[in-house]
Amino acid sequence: MDKIMAGVTQRGQKQAMSVAPEEAHKAAPTQGRWANRVLRIAQNIRWAALMTSAASLIAGVGLWQWLTVSHVHFILDFSNIPTPVAVFEAFRAVIVTEAFWRDIYWSMYRIIVAFGVATIVGVSVGIAMGYSTTLRLVIAPYVEMLRPIPAIAWVPMAILVWPTTEESIIFITFLGAVFPIVLNTWEGVRRVPKELVKAARSLGANRVNVLFHVVIPYAIPSITVGMALGMGGAWFALLAGEMISGRFGIGYFTWESYQLIQYGNIIVGMLTIGLLSSVSTGSIYYLKRKLVPWAE
Repeated sequence: MDKIMAGVTQRGQKQAMSVAPEEAHKAAPTQGRWANRVLRIAQNIRWAALMTSAASLIAGVGLWQWLTVSHVHFILDFSNIPTPVAVFEAFRAVIVTEAFWRDIYWSMYRIIVAFGVATIVGVSVGIAMGYSTTLRLVIAPYVEMLRPIPAIAWVPMAILVWPTTEESIIFITFLGAVFPIVLNTWEGVRRVPKELVKAARSLGANRVNVLFHVVIPYAIPSITVGMALGMGGAWFALLAGEMISGRFGIGYFTWESYQLIQYGNIIVGMLTIGLLSSVSTGSIYYLKRKLVPWAE
């Protein structure tokens, strides 16, 4: 009897083993087809988005060409604006010069120093305001009073206070970046759910542990948004400082081109500013994706 049962069991196992691969073989192509279909759809969407952006840029350049060649003068006067071809020729002329790359170097140096200091100060002040009611009552009036003052209004005072022009430009750039970082960090800390804080405290965490393991990680998305906004403000303030009191920098290059009636170089400077600002802001969002991928 035992031998018969053993034989039946063995036959059943063989049949199961013979059927399972067939079912798996049937299911695998189906899953593979669906995966390939989804992948093709995603690729088509990406290509469609890329083609739409490219078409938008081409249309913009075409409109620019038509407005300048036709010397359109309706509300805005395009008769003195150089054509895209003239701007491209101006770009080819300046990109090989040492002075152009020197100006880019000095602007990037000022941005890195000023924005680095603004990030440290802005994040620290924002956390202090959001985590301590007493510090918020002390610091908030200064923030709200100084924040609305335009960066260009600080230029005369910065020249008087700082010993060199270089330090005054960095200070003005710092002011353009720090306030968006402060406000967004403050908002991020303020929005931390109280349940998370209470849960951490119930597990034995003190205020310092709660700050570094709960509050700051939760506020990172808001902090990075503030940094991105601060980067835009930093470039705006930097150009104002360079145009008024600078001797080097891409802002000085743009203003000098206007004074020398080199209209093609003006647009070259503007496009260079836009490109550098976009790369700087993009690097911040890249850092955000690495730090908090779940917040995407």
